[in-house]
Amino acid sequence: MARASARHILVKSKEECETLKTQIEGGADFAAIAKEHSLCPSGKQGGALGEFGPGQMVKEFDQAVFTGEVGKVLGPVHTQFGYHLLEVTSRTE
Repeated sequence: MARASARHILVKSKEECETLKTQIEGGADFAAIAKEHSLCPSGKQGGALGEFGPGQMVKEFDQAVFTGEVGKVLGPVHTQFGYHLLEVTSRTE
């Protein structure tokens, strides 16, 4: 069964999500941005979510994590919780 490890940043607006993505792509540290901006409790750990399998996260999140490029910042991904930036840190098929 597929497994993935990922980290994310959760914010309220698409605009904020895009601004943070630009900062990270420009060299800002993902974990530092997560600690400062993420609305999710995982932000305290730099956005780290640990390892999980398909179906353990909401559908939109799941789809991005299990189809997106490993090591690339993905998003904004919109869910009922807000807008996410995701980084898949590892994935096994």
